[in-house]
Amino acid sequence: MINLSEVLETNKMIEKENLDVRTITMGINLLDCASNDLPTTCQRIYDKITTLARNLVKEGETISHDFGIPVVNKRISITPISLVGGSCCAKPDDYVEIAHTLDRAAKAVGVNFLGGYSAIVSKGMTHSDELLIRSIPRALAETDVVCSSVNVGSTKTGINMDAVRLMGEVILQTAEATKERDSLGCAKLVVLCNAPDDNPFMAGAFHGVSEADAIINVGVSGPGVVKYVLEQIPNADFEELCETIKKTAFKITRVGQLVAQEASRRLGVPFGIIDLSLAPTPAIGDSVADILHCIGVEHAGAPGTTAALALLNDQVKKGGVMASSYVGGLSGAFIPVSEDQGMIKAVEAGALTIEKLEAMTCVCSVGLDMIAVPGDTKATTLSGIIADEAAIGMVNQKTTAVRIIPVIGKGVGETVEFGGLLGYAPIMPVNHFDCSRFVNRKGRIPAPIHSFKN
Repeated sequence: MINLSEVLETNKMIEKENLDVRTITMGINLLDCASNDLPTTCQRIYDKITTLARNLVKEGETISHDFGIPVVNKRISITPISLVGGSCCAKPDDYVEIAHTLDRAAKAVGVNFLGGYSAIVSKGMTHSDELLIRSIPRALAETDVVCSSVNVGSTKTGINMDAVRLMGEVILQTAEATKERDSLGCAKLVVLCNAPDDNPFMAGAFHGVSEADAIINVGVSGPGVVKYVLEQIPNADFEELCETIKKTAFKITRVGQLVAQEASRRLGVPFGIIDLSLAPTPAIGDSVADILHCIGVEHAGAPGTTAALALLNDQVKKGGVMASSYVGGLSGAFIPVSEDQGMIKAVEAGALTIEKLEAMTCVCSVGLDMIAVPGDTKATTLSGIIADEAAIGMVNQKTTAVRIIPVIGKGVGETVEFGGLLGYAPIMPVNHFDCSRFVNRKGRIPAPIHSFKN
């Protein structure tokens, strides 16, 4: 039973501590839209999305009004488009036509983002996969809400270094294609290892082939809530610290569970998972870096940061798992630089570098996220960064990702403004030493020994 004090506590979390449901994401299977004819495929895609998701935004807003819980984003994830367009796309421009269709469908139903302009190439690339990947720069330049992701590795298959090399080039091309908007296209593109099939968060969301025809996944968020409760116990020992985070994560996740079940009922679509990630925003006080400061480090990046983040991530998972029968997606703590005011301050103070962020990704949810770098960064350097992150994910059996933005025309010391939830970011320096001989080797890095489970 929910008592009055719990209701009042939740209200306080919402009003004063930035608690929100970050997204209701409807996953939609588009495999049955495939055909040998591009216009037919596009029409089927448009019809299916606008039929299944026609009430998604309205019901999300109604739930927010009825329960007094902010539901910030309404989103759609779809089957990786390289699987849907394989029979009708003969060149990259054909895939761009599908991207235009997705953009129109997403705008017709009013969602904030649509994810799934994607390819899964962890072991090898089909011709269709390569066509889609080469279409990404133009597709992201010519659409507004379409997000793209490419999975280049996994613990079971190793790392496809041919795809890693290609993605370094594609990221630079995307930056160039959107340079008039400070290379914003790269903010809608992520390269993953061990990508989950049910992630509700952008830009890496897609609807995996193991999923039902349609599903509702919900991502919750509450860094501000965790920060507030830790501020009340500044001198606690580790046991009390962990218990406090765990109990808070439980309460946050229960809010998400309520919204997910209600959205599922009202939309007539099965409930999939709760992603209980702590996802920050540029708002003051809604920062994962500020939580690390409460735990005891002066700035994110100071000695002890990785250990503090490991503690935070583990307790969030332990508390959240008890609050929902179906926890999935990424579930942990995000550390995007441009979307987290505390991370931005840490970079500006000189406490946080790309290398330290890479170390932190060993223990958090994703990886190098929303990092702005100089526009003259070489494609092979970007590929090397992707390979490093993929290796962390492959060996540690976890999801890692790179969402890096080479801002054309800007360099270290300058700032780039993305707006909205994407925030702003200082341009961070990258290691200038060359890795091209490594990146240009062909083939794939084999799976680690612990991948052989059968």
